[in-house]
Amino acid sequence: MHHPDWDEAGLLAADEGHFMGPGLSWPELVGAADNALPGGSTSDPHARLLLLLPAFGDEDVPGDAVGRLAGALRALTAVAEAETAAAALLEGQGATGPVRWTDGPGHAVNNGTYSYRNPANHFALPPERAARVAAALRTGSAA
Repeated sequence: MHHPDWDEAGLLAADEGHFMGPGLSWPELVGAADNALPGGSTSDPHARLLLLLPAFGDEDVPGDAVGRLAGALRALTAVAEAETAAAALLEGQGATGPVRWTDGPGHAVNNGTYSYRNPANHFALPPERAARVAAALRTGSAA
């Protein structure tokens, strides 16, 4: 993710060779999908939700999440059973599965074994960068 005031983009997750993540909780994923700021490959909320989905992992998924994801699948794919596919995607949640998000010192953290946002990992974001990322995700000011 990137912010115009930052000197460099922040890496939250990677899905290449060796998966790193998750980098987004459900509220952060939805916020990033809906922010409509310029940057990235699209401003379409459905497309942004699907593009960012691999970076998502959260054991506390709200009841309306299946409907939200199914709407994106219906809008942009040919999936016949969008609700069934959305439920399966939200249950499995990719390479790491669901993680628990908690409030850390000034920013959200998770317990993901391979997450840059787990301060217990030796490769975790430094606290000041993690706080900057979390603030941008809360305010919807990141692209």
